[in-house]
This record gives sequence, structure tokens and C-alpha cells, in this order.
Amino acid sequence: MKKGILFDILEKRLETMGRLGPEFGHPVPERRQVPVSFFLRQPPVICEIKRRSPSRGDIDPDLDPVEMARRYYEAGVRTVSVLTEEDRFGGSLADLMAVKNAFPDLAVLRKDFLSTEEDIVVSWRAGADAILLIAALLDQKTLTERYNEARRLGLAVLMEVHDREDMAKARRLRPRFLGINCRDLATFRVDPVLPLKIRSLVDWNAQVIYESGIFEPYQANWTALNQFHGVLVGEGAVRDPQLARKLVATYRPWPRPSFWSRLYAPKVNPGPLVKICGITRETDLKLAEQAGADIAGFVLAPSPRQVSPVFIRSLGGCSLLKVGVVQLGPDQPIPPPIEELLEEGSLDALQFHGEETPDFVKIQAHRAYKAISPQTAIECDPWRGIWPPRFLIDAFSPDRKGGTGQRVADEILSSIEDQPLWLAGGLGVENVAEVVQRWKPELVDASSRLEKQPGIKDPEKILRFVEEVRIAFP
Repeated sequence: MKKGILFDILEKRLETMGRLGPEFGHPVPERRQVPVSFFLRQPPVICEIKRRSPSRGDIDPDLDPVEMARRYYEAGVRTVSVLTEEDRFGGSLADLMAVKNAFPDLAVLRKDFLSTEEDIVVSWRAGADAILLIAALLDQKTLTERYNEARRLGLAVLMEVHDREDMAKARRLRPRFLGINCRDLATFRVDPVLPLKIRSLVDWNAQVIYESGIFEPYQANWTALNQFHGVLVGEGAVRDPQLARKLVATYRPWPRPSFWSRLYAPKVNPGPLVKICGITRETDLKLAEQAGADIAGFVLAPSPRQVSPVFIRSLGGCSLLKVGVVQLGPDQPIPPPIEELLEEGSLDALQFHGEETPDFVKIQAHRAYKAISPQTAIECDPWRGIWPPRFLIDAFSPDRKGGTGQRVADEILSSIEDQPLWLAGGLGVENVAEVVQRWKPELVDASSRLEKQPGIKDPEKILRFVEEVRIAFP
């Protein structure tokens, strides 16, 4: 949500608190009546209890918080988040107290726009085991004071961050539990990649929780495979009675960095990610690395630039991520030789450039993305809103997929406004600066226009291409 909305909510909340007191008119005990439960026990799945939100409107206005908590508990969830903000989310302290009294061994997070010392004390008295502190909402002094007050009382603190500014505040306190929300406060847009970018800045021992945007188990598992220690699920769990049970059964954090977490690690070079595709020689791979590219692409489908698994396996180590370009049919599995390249680490990910279906690509979301070559903007629609969180737009050709040297039509690019743009097709030294300045892509992918002949790269063009990208970035 926009920071304007964030502070509008806080202002309204403080006004109501001034009239009703920090208990908001609810009979909160003077002393805590329930035991303290450890926050984020196994399984590391936090399910939320809320009736509505500013972005989605009514979710379940007649929700019974105790019945919802029972559903979560029976599914195996042991940590719940209760929205207690009344004006925009339809929650209350009464919801929190009812849930904790009914299930004393549940760990209950009070999720609200907390800002005062009284908020912290009342949370403790009401039975919360943890509180949410939103870094964007509080200045450093206030954030520090509220964090220390909560810890003195024995409350766990989930500190929520959204950007680098929030991270700078959090880093001074080094909280044990850090929540990264995929909703951009400046644009109101959900970007599944945003938590990856912010997570790469965590340089202390923290349990990092992925927040928001989870509606299916494969999305939650994508966060686990990207080394998040837990996931907070809101609307999806309220709407789908089975989602909590599925997440408890499948969510398992993965210890090794995935393709996506490595892709969005802090970069030395600013600006768009650069992929040099169609590499057929180790010398060209080394040159792309020296030039400052981020990804090397190897074509494993019929093409003048096709290489073999043996060639990919023979390459020495390098800092570039290695992506294999494949073309599969609608029901075709990944061929075993290519699967072996992924399993052994010779490839980091696949670029699907065939007739793969959205359902198939979703299963591979942790180690793949889809390239599409649309003739019209409407052909992008099946790939919007699903994960993997990026798809590559390439130029359409009736004869072949990729490596055409043709540009994507402007009307198609104009329609891609709901997510960062990954762009291929006809990019070269002579036009990439203009493309970067006009369309501001997150990733640019070049192949045929960097060649002397098919499969043989021109060293000068590779160097100049990457240089043009960096210069064009504002």
C-alpha cells in the first residue's frame, strides 16, 4: 500500500485511540491471563485472521475468528496472525483475545499499525505472543523504543520491511524475526521478487518471513526454495479452507541459494540484468563474464546455436548464471540429460521457449521461467499473475522461436505495465540504449545481433552491448 495510505491508517487509528483509549473500548485484562507461546514454531507457516483489507475489500466480513483459528489449528498451523485494526481491516482486540483464550498454545501475532508504548503493553495484556512493527511507519527512535519495550515484556517482534530505507532501520536493531512484504508501498503493487531483493541485504542471523501474495502451495514452496524461513499467508488462507493444510504438508525451507535468489543478489553494476544468449564457445562465455553480463544462455533446442549437454558440462566455473533454452511440447517432461544438468549444477535454470503450459511452468517455477513470442498483447494474459514471477517477451516469427533479430512490437510492450519487463528480440549495440531509456526493462537478452556469424560472438559487440546498457541506465 502507498505510504500515504499507511499514514492515513495510522492517523485514523490514533484519533480513535484518543477517544476510546489504547484498548479501543474492549475489556482487556489488567494482567495477562494466558501463557506465552514461542513464536514461529514448526511448521513455519503463519496463517492470518482478517475480514477485509484496503487493497482487496471484503474477504470474509462474517468471519468467526475462533472458528478460523480452529480450522488452522486442525490443519497443523501453530502460529496465527490476527488483524486487530478496525477501520480498514475489520479486526479487533476482541478477536485476538478470543483466539488466544480458545487456543492457549497457539502463538498469536498481533498485526496492527502499532506506534505507542500503550500499544505494546495492551498487546501483552491481551495475550499476544508477538507483535508486528512496521519499519516504514516509525522513525528510528520510535522503532527502537517500541522494539525494546516489547522485548522487555517478553513479546517476540516481527519487524516488517519493504525497502532499503526500512532495512537500514532494521539493521540497527538486528531483530530475530524479519518480515519482508511483497507489496510495494509506493505503487500498491505486489511483486513476488521484491522480498528476494530486500532479503539479500540481511547480514545478521535472522528468521526471514515472506509476507503476502500467497494463494497456492507452489508459490509458498517457491519462497521456501529461495531460503525464506517461513511464510505469512493472509487472504489466500481465509478464502481457501484447504490451503493451510497443504502448506503445512509441503513447506520446507531449502538450504542452498536458488536461481532466483542468486539472480537478485546485490549487484556491482546498476541497471538492467544482461543475458547473453546463444553461446557456443567457452571463449565467448568468458568474454560475457568479463564484460559484466549476468546470465549466459545456452540453446538446447534445434537452432544454428544449439549446443550439447556435454559442452555445457565441460565449461569451467564462472560467475554468470547459466540458463538452458529448451522447447518442450504441451505434455513433454524435461528430458533426462537436461534434468541432470540442473541437478548437478551445470545449469542454474531453464528458459522454456516451446509449447509449455502455465501449469507445467508453475511446477518448475523455482528453476525456470517462460519465454513467449506474442503476436498480440492478449497472448501475454495467461502468463500474468502466475509464478515464476517473470516471463520473457521475445519477437514473434512464424518460422522460429528466438534468435530472429527482430524487435517486439511497441503495442505489445506498452501493454506490459503490471510487472517488470524482461525483453529479448532484435537487441544490439545500435539500439539497446534507446530501448533501456524508453521501456526501462529489468532484463535485456541479446543473441544474434552480437554475432559475426550464427553461434560465433563478436567480442567488440559483446563489450559494447553491456557498456551501452550501463550507460543508458539513469
